[in-house]
Amino acid sequence: MTVPFTPDRPDLVRRLRAAGCVYAEDEADLLLDAAHSATALSELVDRRVAGTPLEHLLGWAEFCGLRVAVDPGVFVPRGRTALLVDAAVALAGPAPAVVDLCCGSGAAALVLAHRLAPRWLAAVDIDPAAVACARRNLAALEVPVFQGDLFAPLPTRWRGRLDLVIANAPYVPSDAVPLLPAEARQHEAPVALDGGPDGLAVLRRVIVDAARWLAPGGHLVVEAAERQTDALCAELTAAGLLPTVRHDDDLDATAVTARRPS
Repeated sequence: MTVPFTPDRPDLVRRLRAAGCVYAEDEADLLLDAAHSATALSELVDRRVAGTPLEHLLGWAEFCGLRVAVDPGVFVPRGRTALLVDAAVALAGPAPAVVDLCCGSGAAALVLAHRLAPRWLAAVDIDPAAVACARRNLAALEVPVFQGDLFAPLPTRWRGRLDLVIANAPYVPSDAVPLLPAEARQHEAPVALDGGPDGLAVLRRVIVDAARWLAPGGHLVVEAAERQTDALCAELTAAGLLPTVRHDDDLDATAVTARRPS
């Protein structure tokens, strides 16, 4: 006779809260749904208490209302990046040509594929693990995911013809990376976090190339820290792009958009 699996939810919540999980009740329910035996639950909880991101344990993250697969080691999409996606959607015209740089799991491209009707949509990442994950998320939509450094792997025929480029590039200053939560610095690829001495090293390269890859009237949309916006806008202006800053207090998020003049 099989003994029913009857987990102690209150004890699970207490363990998660003691480990510093802010949303312990919600996490407990998700872990209970994912585990089909006491042994499996015990393993999941032990790993969560030890600091493994919940999304890596579940194998997915919720982003903008969609469930996105997230493999171990791959950057977990943050809720704040919804502002970047919303800003991009607001700027997109009909049937845009869109590229998602530093795509990670492909979460933003997945949402844009559903919200827009792009004539082209592609994603790019330099990390092989991220590329494999993004390809899995975007396969059903037949969205190509290129492995390489920013614009480098894209077909050259797209240069000067992109209507929308988004980039959730790394923007954490190098000396601040050790101060990130352990979930990020121990379980996500450093290349997805470290933005160089002032956090803008990768974004500067995105800006310079975007000025060449965008069509006249096209837009670049990037995520950044609020304290970086003055420097970022100066870089965009120097590249001949016209910047605008958007901030959302509820999401604690900042997005910078920039248009290539017609």
